[in-house]
Amino acid sequence: MLKVGITGGIGSGKTTVCQIFATLGIPIYYADVRAKELMVSDADLIQQIKKLFGDNAYHEGELNRKYRAEKAFHDKNLLQQLNAIVHPAVFQDTLNWFQTHHDKAYTLYEAAIMFESGSYKLMDKMITVFAPLEDRISRTMKRDHIRREEVLERVDKQMPEEEKMKRADFVIYNDHSQPLIQQVLTIHQQLISIAK
Repeated sequence: MLKVGITGGIGSGKTTVCQIFATLGIPIYYADVRAKELMVSDADLIQQIKKLFGDNAYHEGELNRKYRAEKAFHDKNLLQQLNAIVHPAVFQDTLNWFQTHHDKAYTLYEAAIMFESGSYKLMDKMITVFAPLEDRISRTMKRDHIRREEVLERVDKQMPEEEKMKRADFVIYNDHSQPLIQQVLTIHQQLISIAK
């Protein structure tokens, strides 16, 4: 089984691309979604997050995302500490997940900060989804109901798109220059061939 990572900047359209792969029967591990699930279900992780952020990190058993985001996004050191405790838990969860899909030709592991976190090293191939900055900003503002400045703050914390594209084995252009479905089908066929 090939382990294929899929990444791209905030608002680039990774989820949309993954949905197309999913219609082809490809299992997808959404790292950010799974991390949030683990932060409310893994007792060790909950304890470590409370130690880092205090009891306000949780409200009625749920992660207090607004509180955590305000703290972490404005304090680089705190964000690094949070990542240092969440990434190992996600890593272990990922290994277990890969085991359950060993019979597939390939799986997709979707994460925004694959190159930044080093998780790309676990992958056999990498896909980067590219979209122009203005498209990414407007999509994220609409999706997350946040201001332009907040989106730009998040963009600044991620690796530049050009660098992600250079490091990728495949690039999917979500810039209206070519249909997404056709690009996904082409890559799908190539990955099936490689996995044989």
